[in-house]
Amino acid sequence: MGTITKAIEMLNYFSHRRPEIGLSEFVRLIGRDKATVHRHLSELERNGFLEQHPVTRAYRLGPAILRLSGVRETTHPLRSVVRPIVTELAQEVGELVHFSLLQGQTLSPVFHADPKMHGTQVHFDEAELLPLHATASGLALLAFAPKKLTDRVLAGPLERFTESTITDPDILRDLMEKVRETGCSKLEQGFDNEVSSHGAPIFGPDGELLGALSIAVPHVRMNPEKSAAIREALKRGVMKITRSIGGNIPPRHAGKWGTDA
Repeated sequence: MGTITKAIEMLNYFSHRRPEIGLSEFVRLIGRDKATVHRHLSELERNGFLEQHPVTRAYRLGPAILRLSGVRETTHPLRSVVRPIVTELAQEVGELVHFSLLQGQTLSPVFHADPKMHGTQVHFDEAELLPLHATASGLALLAFAPKKLTDRVLAGPLERFTESTITDPDILRDLMEKVRETGCSKLEQGFDNEVSSHGAPIFGPDGELLGALSIAVPHVRMNPEKSAAIREALKRGVMKITRSIGGNIPPRHAGKWGTDA
């Protein structure tokens, strides 16, 4: 892992639950020596990717993140495009819906909506990268991903997040085959013991795989009727997002989620 990668990787430790991180905590999280961690933090701060709290001296995301985020959304709008679709879908099914983009061998959340219609809700952190093998959205993406990416992910290591996380490559390949047939995935308690989810892939203008749309439900509330309703809603969501971003579903997969994407 190169020096630049090691430094940038540190940004992924920030989340809604961990908005500020001190030097000592970074050392503990990353497992590198204090001098190296401090050097990387100083470089990130010097370039505006981090800033320090004036009192606690803990690090938080800096102004460069905002500037680059604004450039991305202005030149390649996505969050603003999917926001109304995801929000409408969440209201329709009464459950949390999220859209994520492929980032290396993970999914990076872009936007989520939760109508909060029930007492029991799914906790979702948009700053948390989602593993491809342990989430419904990840499995949906793997099912339609190029063989090179699939082989690389399944070659491991495949982290176990719960007792139900599937880490056997052969079982995952069987599940992927079923997803390719139906267009939608389902995983129960693979990433979170209390959550069951369905997912489906999203394709871009050239038919390239961009990411995935997913609906997450507290496991105690999942049943066959809700599962069937979620699958139908998910397919409608896939078509709406595909049309809105100017995407094209590859001809070999036409009809799995609807028609005339």
